[in-house]
Formats: sequence, C-alpha cells, structure tokens
Amino acid sequence: MTTIIHELDRIAITVKSHMLLRQLLKENPVLEEIMRNARNETEALVGVRNWVLSEIRKNADAYSFYKRDVHGREAFEKLSWIDFAAIRILDYIDNAGRKFDDLNLRGEKAISNPVQLIWLAVTHGIGGAKPYFFKDMLMLFRQFSGIYERKFPDRERVEKWMDRWSSGLDPRIIKLREENRERILKTIIDKIDQGEINDSKFFFEKGMSQEQKYLKTLEWWDDRLFHLRFAVRSPDLLNELLGDSLDPDTMKVLYEAEQKGIPFFVNPYYLSLLHVRVPYFAVGADLAIRHYVVYSQQLIDEYGHIVAWEKEDTVKPGEPNAAGWLLPNDHNIHRRYPEVAILIPDTMGRACGGLCASCQRLYDFQRGNLNFNLDKLKPKETWDEKLKRLLEYFRDDTQLRDILITGGDALMSSDKSLEKILNGVYEMALEKKKANEKRPVGEKYAEIVRVRLGSRLPVYLPQRITPELVKVLGDFKRKASKIGIKQFFIQTHFESPMEVTPVARDAIKRLISAGWTVTNQHVFSTAASRRGHVAKLRKVLNEIGIVNYYTFSVKGYMENNFNFATNERAVQEQMEEKVFGKIPEQYFDLIREFPNNAELLVENISDLMKKTNLPFLGTDRNVLNLPGVGKSLTFRTIGITRYGRRILEFELDHTRRHTPMMKQMDKVIIIESKSISEYLRQLEDIGEDVSDYESIWGYSIGETEPRMAIYEYPEYEFEVTNEYSNMELETA
Repeated sequence: MTTIIHELDRIAITVKSHMLLRQLLKENPVLEEIMRNARNETEALVGVRNWVLSEIRKNADAYSFYKRDVHGREAFEKLSWIDFAAIRILDYIDNAGRKFDDLNLRGEKAISNPVQLIWLAVTHGIGGAKPYFFKDMLMLFRQFSGIYERKFPDRERVEKWMDRWSSGLDPRIIKLREENRERILKTIIDKIDQGEINDSKFFFEKGMSQEQKYLKTLEWWDDRLFHLRFAVRSPDLLNELLGDSLDPDTMKVLYEAEQKGIPFFVNPYYLSLLHVRVPYFAVGADLAIRHYVVYSQQLIDEYGHIVAWEKEDTVKPGEPNAAGWLLPNDHNIHRRYPEVAILIPDTMGRACGGLCASCQRLYDFQRGNLNFNLDKLKPKETWDEKLKRLLEYFRDDTQLRDILITGGDALMSSDKSLEKILNGVYEMALEKKKANEKRPVGEKYAEIVRVRLGSRLPVYLPQRITPELVKVLGDFKRKASKIGIKQFFIQTHFESPMEVTPVARDAIKRLISAGWTVTNQHVFSTAASRRGHVAKLRKVLNEIGIVNYYTFSVKGYMENNFNFATNERAVQEQMEEKVFGKIPEQYFDLIREFPNNAELLVENISDLMKKTNLPFLGTDRNVLNLPGVGKSLTFRTIGITRYGRRILEFELDHTRRHTPMMKQMDKVIIIESKSISEYLRQLEDIGEDVSDYESIWGYSIGETEPRMAIYEYPEYEFEVTNEYSNMELETA
C-alpha cells in the first residue's frame, strides 16, 4: 500500500519538532524500531497497534473498557495511569484518517492520524506536525512506558493552593473596593457636571457642593437603577473609570470590538471589583473577573461568524429541534431533557446585567436576539396573553416537572413582571394538578415540583435583591408549596471568590430568607481554572449558604479560545482538587433535605462540613454543556490535530433521562480550541508554576459524576405515564 500524502503532510517539521521527535524515539526503542522498519503508514499503524494491544490485554478491566464492553464511573475508576495511555493510543489508531469539521476554524476539515505524522517525520522529515503535537506524543508514550507517573496532591497541598486566592470579604479587599468606588463616583460626578451625562432620575440640584454631590452618589450606589443607567457602554469610559489603567494593546482590542458591534455593558458596582492598584497580597486575584469584562482578540476576530453552540437553540417553526422536541417558537422556550424546559420571557428578563466574554449565547447577541436596549425590552401589552400560551406548553406536556425561568437574566425583570410570571406558573401548575385528578392510573402527567430562576444579578448587581423582590419570592413559595411544588432554586453564577462581597453576601442572605435554595453554576475559564481557585470558591460560597451545582467547561469555538481551559484540566480538577470535598454516602439523605429547609442553608451546610471535616462540599459536577446531547464529561480522546489540539468523543450522561432522539445521536465530537501546551503557556503567562499541572497530559478519558442527592426530583405518589408529548422522533 502506498501512503497518500496530503498537501499539509508535505510541510517540513521545525527544528523544535525534530528535537522533540528525537527525544520521543530515544525514550521508546520499540516505537523507533516500528517507525524505522515500516515501509508505509499502514505498517506503522499495525506495528504500534500490536505492541500496545499486547500490553493492554494483560489487564482485563482496561481491555474491556477500551472495547466499550463496560462503561460508567465504577469501570472508569479501575483504570490505571498506564491504561489511560494505552486506550488513547489504540483509539488514535482506530480513528486514524477520520476527517472532522473543525468549527474552531469555521468548518475546515481536521484529519487525525498521529501515527502517520510520526512516521512521516521519522522517514521523510515532513508531516507538518507542530511542536505542540510532538510534546503531547512525548508525554503520551512516557505515560504508556511508566516514566511519567501521576502524583496526587494531598489535602495540605490543595489547601495551600486555595489560600492563594483572596475573597471579596477580606477586609483589605473591601478597603480597595471602597477606593475604586470613590474613583468611579468622582468620575461620574465630573461627567454630570460637564453635561456629558444627563439623567432624569439621577441628577444634582443647583448649588450642591462637591461633598454633597459625593454623598448623594453614595446613596445612588445602593440603587440598582443607578448601576443600570450608568453602565459603561464604551471602551473610553471603561478605561476612564478604571483610572486609565488599561494598556494601549488592550484598548486597541476594545476599540476594534466596538467597531465590530460587540456590546459593552459593565455596571459601576461590578467595575469596582477590578484592581487598579494591584495589591501585593492578591496579585492576579481579579483575573477571572477581568477576563469576563475585557474582550479577547479571538472574540473580536470571530464575531460575525459565531455559530450556535447548542443545536437545540436552532429552531424552525413547526419542526422539532435537535433533541426531537416541538416548541412554540424559536426564542421563548428551549428544551433538551424530558423533565425540564427553559422559559425566556419577553420582558427585561431577556437582557443581562452585563455581558460575560465567554457567554454561551454570544450567538444570540450577534444576531440581535439579546441586547442591552432596556427600554425596548419592557413587556408589551400582548405579553400577558403570550405568557399564558407559553405556560400551556408546560401544562399539557406529559413529562415536564421543572421550569427554569432565565434569559438573559430572570431578575432583570421588574418585580411586577416577575410576579406576573410566577403567578402564571402557579396557575399553570394548579391546572396541571387538577387535570391529573381525572386521569387514570398509569396515564397521569408529571406535575410541576421545581421552579428555578436563572440570574447572575446576585453577583453582577446584588443591589437588585431588595426587600420587595424577597417578598415576591417568599409569597410565591408559600402559596406554591400548598399545591405540591417542593423545590425553589435560584441558579446564580459566581466566577471567583473575589465576587463574594459584603453586599453580595447580604443579597444571598435575603434570597435564602425567602425560602429559596441558591445554587452556583461556575464557568471553568482559564483564569478560574488555576490550582485551588474553584476549590476556594466552593468554600467561600458554602460559608454564605450557596450550594455548588455545576462547574462548566467553557464552550463555544474559537471566539472563546482565550478563556477556554481544556477538558483535561476539568478532569484533573475533579480528581485532584474537588475530591477533598467528597461527601460520604451516609450523609446523602441529610443533604437531600436541604431544599426543604432552605431558610437554614447556612447552618445546615456549616454543620455538615463540621461532621465530615471537609474544607467544602463538592456537590457540583464538572461537565461540558454539549451541543445536542446535554451536560456530560464522559469522553474519550480519539484524535489529535497536527497543531496538538485534541479531538474528544463525548457520550451522553448515562445517569439521567434523555429523549429517544438524543440516544440515537449519542456521540458528539469536540475539537478543543487550544492544545495543552498552549493552555499551560497561558497559565505561565498569568503567573502559574506549570509544574503544578504536570498530570494534565494524562487525563485523556472522562466520566461524568453521578448527580448529588440534593438535586434529585422529589418522588410522586403516583406513576407518571411513559408517553411523550410535544415530540416528533421520525422527522427530528
């Protein structure tokens, strides 16, 4: 057989690639012999395959896992470090020559054939493989040979990593934020005095002294409307409020973002969380926040070309989405799972309190569905009728028991609008319950047992959590509880312990007092993925009564490259850091009751941590929100590009229910937007010791953790029908 050499394969490898290749062959004489003796790619593939198979067959558990005869958490945890490597090499060979649409490169074809690239490099000095590729290969075969071993950090080491990160409750950080607030307010005062800012609600009376004006703005600081009205919408104002501390290169990128039409919307409170005068005791502590506010060059380059990450977000009228669900329209209801659907209201709840640079819905900002034109987002006269019609979708569905009201941001809605929505949910749930009374045994529909609000405002704008809002939430919980709704969750999104400020802590306290369980969905960005950062966040959130729910890998394609932390790092964090918060099974029944006594969350979390002697409660699951098949971290690394970017094959999270359509699609291919070498270099650039991350190279397999008891649905006293409604499987 003659090896077909593609155009890119003819490119000579670099000097650095040659040096890494030489080291790879020196450490692996068997590999070198196979490569030197192989007359073509096929002989190289067969030789490596036979060599690795002879080793993996010595371990029946590993061989069964490789053959996919077994799967799941138990089988995963039986694998040794060498098994991980052997399975990856065999998966590379089994998938050799496969072509993949690389949506990081706007749909260009990526071909994975690492053994061929090594053979071409050895035989002809070509193949075009970059040093990142050869570094990955070097670490892979070191793992397979046993040279490269995994060393688990102990609890003391993890807690030292955690101690590096300050929280926003540190008195020294509080003092710095007060300085930031003063600088921001004085700049705003100047803008008002000079006539650059005019507002009918926030203005100064004639004759006020500078001191009186400052005291007045301090009053405004506690008003959420002030922060929305005075939100930064331009690079120049952003820099000015940050004390002109942004460097010229950053400003160039921000000006380009403005020209591209990427919206800016950063409120003064949230801006006050960014360092201007970097403290010696918290160097780099604000980066996870800063990287949400300051856009990257990759985002600017891709804006206008961003495609929807979630296939089920692409809806055509009258046609089922990727998961098989028929939906009322393309923007009010999103659905993936049988039990839950998302409601996005036509209110200010369609907006956010700010734009996160790695937002999963940048596609919707790009096409104008989401924006910051707050006046235009006020509900129209027809909204009440439309809301009723949308809620009928939940009422008449056989399986829906959980409604997630989000956006945008659910709490961007006014108290009046939110109260209308919640009252509508109450009426819908009551109608569904009454209709069930007439249905025979075995044909009853799932009733609404959980209501959730998705909001980042406890973080972005905690001034929104007012006594009036708390009353709306408390009143709804009291009456909804009487008709069988048992769980009331606010899902928020703290990205960093530096976001846990005194005012945010007080906002969470108010939400808990209304009887709502507050959970956190963290996004595992590059800055947030530093050793100990998420563990420290879990701890700080637990201390103020928040239960951690998900730790999401950054999703999207090249637009999120800057903030993307590889999925291998997510597995590493799960197995080496979060493991110290693992709750013993004997306490599962106890934690299951937490939502039933939400007002006591702070006390109950504290008591459980004392009983278990845990530094935090690891109740969250590390996952990637996959296009089409849902949340999962069950994957195998089946390929790698010549640039060293790994190709992962994900499967469903088999621990939860999916539609029949999802089970048919099952596998999803993700090509990571950066190599592990690039990720580690980025960590080094922000001050990390990359030797702390050495084991990351070997995490080539992931397995989704089981859902914690606290997030399980309450049981019904009746059997729910197995029939699906609102679904078309054959045409989906």
